Amino acid sequence: MKMRPSLLMLMAATAGVGVLANGVSAADPAAKAPETRLGASIKQDMTARDQELARRNRALELREQAARAAEQRLAAGGAAAASAAEAGGAPAAGPSPEEERFAELARIYQAMRPNRAAIVFEQLEMDVQVEVAGRMRERSTALILANMSPPGAAALTMAMARRDGPEAQRPAASPPRPQRR
Repeated sequence: MKMRPSLLMLMAATAGVGVLANGVSAADPAAKAPETRLGASIKQDMTARDQELARRNRALELREQAARAAEQRLAAGGAAAASAAEAGGAPAAGPSPEEERFAELARIYQAMRPNRAAIVFEQLEMDVQVEVAGRMRERSTALILANMSPPGAAALTMAMARRDGPEAQRPAASPPRPQRR
């Protein structure tokens, strides 16, 4: 009589071979599971995040270098000013409050529309007109002069031309200028 293997024994042997095969494949570093779309998307997002962090770090390093260079320039400038003060020279002062006011007025008139600015500009005292116009960009001054009355524009031009000489007075009776819109 021949002995037949039992079904239980065959299943146990098959299970043992399966466990052995799984153990070998898990231990093999070359065998890799295929990458899914979700895994690829996560990997791509992490790479983008790492690149953004590297870019920010580079920007911060550049800012720090610029700040250090500015501090060194200030320290060198402070040392130069101190040595100039010791030598009897006065350090360079910032703009006076009057100069700052004229510069602020110049910025205000440059921001206005030339036809509206000219109407108000003509009402100012001639020395204020000269100071403000001297601090404005040439283009803005030209546009305001073009919108002023001819006698007012001529008086301002003459006053600007002889800044060092006696002040030019605006004509007493300047005809009213029609407003352009």
